[in-house]
Amino acid sequence: MFDKLDFISDKYAELSGKVSDPAIIADQNLWQKYAKEMGEMEPIVKKYKEYKKVKTDLNEARELLDEGGSDEEMKELAKAEVSELEAKIDPLEEDLRVLLLPKDPNDEKNVILEIRAGTGGDEAALFGADLMRMYTMYAENKGWKVELMDLNDTSIGGVKEAVMLIKGRGAYSRLKYESGAHRVQRVPETESSGRIHTSAATVAVLPEVDDVEVDLDPNDVRVDVYRASGNGGQCVNTTDSAVRLTHEPTGLVVTCQDEKSQIKNKDKAFKVLRSRLYDLKLQEQNKEIADQRKSMVGTGDRSERIRTYNFPQGRVSDHRSGATLYKLEAFMNGSMDEIIDGLITQDQAEKMKNF
Repeated sequence: MFDKLDFISDKYAELSGKVSDPAIIADQNLWQKYAKEMGEMEPIVKKYKEYKKVKTDLNEARELLDEGGSDEEMKELAKAEVSELEAKIDPLEEDLRVLLLPKDPNDEKNVILEIRAGTGGDEAALFGADLMRMYTMYAENKGWKVELMDLNDTSIGGVKEAVMLIKGRGAYSRLKYESGAHRVQRVPETESSGRIHTSAATVAVLPEVDDVEVDLDPNDVRVDVYRASGNGGQCVNTTDSAVRLTHEPTGLVVTCQDEKSQIKNKDKAFKVLRSRLYDLKLQEQNKEIADQRKSMVGTGDRSERIRTYNFPQGRVSDHRSGATLYKLEAFMNGSMDEIIDGLITQDQAEKMKNF
């Protein structure tokens, strides 16, 4: 580990010299590349400097303790300092191990988040609408922007399917843990006898990808246009503004009807298609990840879930981390960090086992 830390420190010093070089400053693309590399290394370098200082101070304190002679007061001061510094070593080493863990290359990307109602009929669709609102509020709390790309709603305000683009730094790093089946337990608005029902909705979180990351041949995509359905302005239902893309090699189908403009809908639909193709590409490259994602997302059946939202008890339980919060209302209003932080910590712990 320390050989790797020394290498990173040396590389950081080398890059620091490069970004100050007038010839490199003149080439903004190269300068930005080096500056980005430095930015990625900086937290590790700072933490390693802190660790080395504590180690140096600890060695000096131990020497002072050994040379304390008959001065009892000096011995006690040195002993206290040694104890204080020793307590810092293990946490700093743990921090360094976490910082050295392989980074997900998609962590800083924007997110395409898809919500689909599962088993439960109208109640599942209403829960889908609640999830859509929850993620929108969470994104707003983080200062991220939300753009609705496709919506298939119901007459009573439910959501059968929704696709959102969430733009913001680190959006994928936090939302990627939301992929899976979400289960709700509550008395539906449509239930007259007061019985608690269990319904489900699935969430899929995909990183938004650039054109260069996916080999998408336009000749492989069939584009159909049609009149949008559902609630909307005057133009929505009277012009062929909705777009359906069919990627013939894979059979993937993407629809978008949120905008009045056919061109805008087509552009949004291609963004979603690229992200889904990128997700397929990742699955092919790493079957283990594919199997994990498949098991997480599931079919939308009530028995498959990553999280349960129990309204009568005001409880939200995550079945991966084991965390349970009795703060359901706040959670549904976008205060999701406590559960997400726990999932990140658990993910880091799993990676540490193989470090």
